Amino acid sequence: MDMGLKKLPVGIESFEKLRQQGFYYVDKTALIRDLLQKWGEVNLFTRPRRFGKSLNMSMLKAFFEIGCDPGLFEGLEISKEAALCEAYMGKYPVISISLKGVDGRSFQEACGALRTIIGMEAIRLQVLKNSSELSREEKEMYAQLIEVGGEQGGVFAMTNTVMQASLKVLSQLLAKHYGRKVILLIDEYDVPLDQAFQYGYYDQMVSLIRNLFNNALKTNDNLQFAVLTGCLRISKESIFTGLNNLNVLSVTDVQYDEYFGFTDGEVREMLAYYGISDSYDSVKAWYDGYRFGETEVYCPWDVICYCSKRIDNPRLFPQNYWSNTSSNEIIRRFIRQTGNGLTKSEVEALVAGETLTKEIHEDLTYNNLYDTIAHLWSLLLATGYLTQRGTFDGRSYQLAIPNMEIRSLFEEQILALFKENVKKDGERLADFCKALETGDALETERLFTEYLKQTISIRDTFVRKPTKENFYHGILLGILGFKDGWFVKSNRESGEGYSDILVKIEDEDIGLIIEVKYAQRGELDTACEKALEQIDGKGYISELREEGYHTVYKYGIACFRKRCRVAVEKREI
Repeated sequence: MDMGLKKLPVGIESFEKLRQQGFYYVDKTALIRDLLQKWGEVNLFTRPRRFGKSLNMSMLKAFFEIGCDPGLFEGLEISKEAALCEAYMGKYPVISISLKGVDGRSFQEACGALRTIIGMEAIRLQVLKNSSELSREEKEMYAQLIEVGGEQGGVFAMTNTVMQASLKVLSQLLAKHYGRKVILLIDEYDVPLDQAFQYGYYDQMVSLIRNLFNNALKTNDNLQFAVLTGCLRISKESIFTGLNNLNVLSVTDVQYDEYFGFTDGEVREMLAYYGISDSYDSVKAWYDGYRFGETEVYCPWDVICYCSKRIDNPRLFPQNYWSNTSSNEIIRRFIRQTGNGLTKSEVEALVAGETLTKEIHEDLTYNNLYDTIAHLWSLLLATGYLTQRGTFDGRSYQLAIPNMEIRSLFEEQILALFKENVKKDGERLADFCKALETGDALETERLFTEYLKQTISIRDTFVRKPTKENFYHGILLGILGFKDGWFVKSNRESGEGYSDILVKIEDEDIGLIIEVKYAQRGELDTACEKALEQIDGKGYISELREEGYHTVYKYGIACFRKRCRVAVEKREI
């Protein structure tokens, strides 16, 4: 990488660090202008993970907080708004917390983590400790927030009652000290509820968060405005009871739609800056396709991670960066609903790049997320596994898989479910393998067709690349992987190229070479012939010959959707 270029900010969520230490920054500071001009007293932005929420919150803190460095914003979009900068930059006390770390496996552990987060923010604001503007009683209230020790769990000693009032108390003390109302920033507001749901203390955490937020957002006369971020829009009845000033901005809203994620122009500019514009088509296919409001955006995390590796590796193939930062349990649950309100045809249509129209419920609660398939559609949209392609009535949306990265994740989960089912049906597995090792093409074809009919098929209409055979290749490997005593190699070097699958049945002195082809336009016989010709032309048989195998079956298997054709040639060597 050219040392004169700016560094790529992989994992950097601090705006100040990014600007001070020479990192590349995609300018989202116009968000500040829109927040001030459109105005909402309490603003909740819901976006999938890794779409720049935390960096934007850090940017807001850096702009508004008293004592900020104006140089951080030089040359950025917000600097063009001279009047706004004069009136708001560096003029407000800011309380900024992230609830990302409230991930305890018990309610007590989670409360300890929350105390630590709030206590550390109170310590950061220790100008209050010796403030001449505060009374002795007010200083004692502050002292309760930073007192360490005790038996409550965590670093700080504050009770739950004190903790629930903590943000309101900090607001009151800061407003009195500075003579200005307070801006409150709460990042990842829904993480404590997610963890509480996962570990069985949801009702306790809902009560705690409801009281914390109501005190800070509903009955707080010292609040200038607040911004919250999270993945899900949690039902007002759950934690925002009676909060009438809440302005929710989800993935379906047009307002602020370009400020989370990278636009196509921003990605083109980044690729050009690093001299890798030739990767544009791959980056677009793999990481674009999300639609927030009416703007199509790329996942920033993916683009930055790919660029950081592509600079030094011109032959780098796109990787799954976003999906590898989560367990992807939502997809597993979704695929397993096939036959229980979800049809195979619906999943096949999504994976083929088509859209499905579904009613979306954006107000959710964690304790009923998985109750119905209808809720799962809403959850998949909110978390970024699906995106929207428009709506006719504001309730039902056209849903689609956004890009190749997420499509590959669906494929992985479909194959995982297929393997589970193969393992359960040992009789069919034995019959299929017996047909293969005896060269019975008709029986192999019949049984493989049965497998294809019972699984979710993957079509090639999403993107036309020379990888159409991969799904069928994976299906075969998923079957053969459970056969005891068979040594199975996939895409191993043999002769002049790579055979799809090579099997050694040592006890029987039999080798199998399997070449899988996708039959374009359903021309199965032609595809089988090409597969057998490739086995001979590329010398795939040489590895088995060198190892002394005497009987080899060469298989050409052609597939088209749920149909297949099998051709076999036996060779004694």
